[in-house]
Amino acid sequence: MRLSEFWVAVSDEFGPEYGRVLTHDLVLGDVGGLTAQQAIARGVATREIWLALCKATDVPPNRWYGVGQREPKKR
Repeated sequence: MRLSEFWVAVSDEFGPEYGRVLTHDLVLGDVGGLTAQQAIARGVATREIWLALCKATDVPPNRWYGVGQREPKKR
C-alpha cells in the first residue's frame, strides 16, 4: 500500500477530518504503541498501519482494504 493509498483509505473510511484526528491521536498497539503518523515517520509499512487502525477502530474486515482499493492478489 502506497502512502497516498493509505490516506485515501483513511479519508474514505473515516472522513478527512476525523481520519486526520485518528491518525494523529490514536495509539496503535499493533505497531508498537505509536500513532499512525508516528509509525509512518518511523518507516512502518503503511499496510501494517492501516490494518492496525482498522482493528483498533472496529472496521469490519470486509473493508480493511480501503474503500475503492483493490484487494491484494491471492498467493
